[in-house]
Amino acid sequence: METYDPLTAPDPDLWLELDEQERLALVEEHHDSAGVELDKPTLHAVMHTVVENQLALRDERVMRTLERLMAEGLDRHDALHAVGSVLAEHLFGILSEGTKESASTDKYYRALEELTVASWRSNR
Repeated sequence: METYDPLTAPDPDLWLELDEQERLALVEEHHDSAGVELDKPTLHAVMHTVVENQLALRDERVMRTLERLMAEGLDRHDALHAVGSVLAEHLFGILSEGTKESASTDKYYRALEELTVASWRSNR
């Protein structure tokens, strides 16, 4: 796999054959070549990569959320950002609270189920 385009799902097997640094580099290269200026390009790439990893591993809840958001009108790239925003919030909760409840994947999945295009847009 030589390029990454967030508008098109990467082949899951090819994506998972790459090591994490290669995945991150592909995501960063895409944003650089698209002329996207980011405050924190590495953090942005990490969020893309984690969500793409979840999709490549066929996490049904993440897949359903992405499909639902796209059906609601987001393109795939924005849908990845929306899911990534929930992931970032979840990780922030784990880091700041450090409790068993904050680390619950059920909490993350519930937040994904509650995510809508409108709620994502209002929190941007």
